[in-house]
Amino acid sequence: MSARRVLASLMAAMFVVLLPALAAAADAGEAITFAEIFKDGGTIGWIIVLESVIGLGLIIENFVNIRKDKLAPPDVVEEVEALFEAGDYQEAMELCESHPCFFTNVVAAGLPKLNASFEAMEKSIEEMIEEESLKLHTKIGWLTFVSASAPMLGLLGTVWGMITAFKVIAATKGQADPSQLSGGISGALITTMFGLCVAIPVTFFFNMIRGRVIKFTIEVGGVVEDLFERFRPTREAA
Repeated sequence: MSARRVLASLMAAMFVVLLPALAAAADAGEAITFAEIFKDGGTIGWIIVLESVIGLGLIIENFVNIRKDKLAPPDVVEEVEALFEAGDYQEAMELCESHPCFFTNVVAAGLPKLNASFEAMEKSIEEMIEEESLKLHTKIGWLTFVSASAPMLGLLGTVWGMITAFKVIAATKGQADPSQLSGGISGALITTMFGLCVAIPVTFFFNMIRGRVIKFTIEVGGVVEDLFERFRPTREAA
C-alpha cells in the first residue's frame, strides 16, 4: 500500500468518526465551523492534534518500511541462495554483513554454526528471528502509545472543561447564564471527540501493521528454514 493510499485511508477513517458529531450539532441548529471546534478544544485539543500528526507519520513510515521486499530483498535472497548452492558460505556471510536486513541478519546468525550441530544452528536462527521480530513489534508499539494516550488526553480535557464550568457556577453563585458555561462544556466534549477521532483509526492501522509483521516474519522464517534445510542430518535407514 502506498503512502498516499495510507494517508487517504486514515483521513477517511477520521472523517467517518467525526461526521456523526458534526451532523448531531447541525440537527440541533448550531452552525459549527472547524475553526470554532479547534478553538474550543484549547491547548489539550491541539496536543491531541499533534499526536494525530505523529500517529500519521508512524503509520506511513511503518507501511513504507515493513514490506517483504524491505525485510527480504528478492535480489539479496537470490544471491544468497546461489552462494549456498555453490557452497561459498564465507562469501554468503560477507554479503549478509554488507546488506543488513531481517533476512540477512537471520542467515548471518546461522552461518557461524555450520561446524556445530544442526540443533545449535537451528537455535541460533530461531533466536535471531525472535530478536528481529521483537524489533519490529517494538517499532510499531509507538502506535499503541498514541492510540492509548489520545483518549486519556481527551478525558483530561473533559475533566478540565467541567472544572471550568463549575468554577463559573461557583463564581456566579449558581446564577450563571448558559452562555457562560458553554465554553467549558464545549471544550470538555470536543477534546473527548478529538481523542476518539485519533485513537480509533490509529488502533485500526496498528492491528493491520501488526498483522503484516506477523505474516512477513513467518514468510522470511520459512525462506531461511528452506535455505538451511540442506544441513539437516539425514536419518539412517533402520
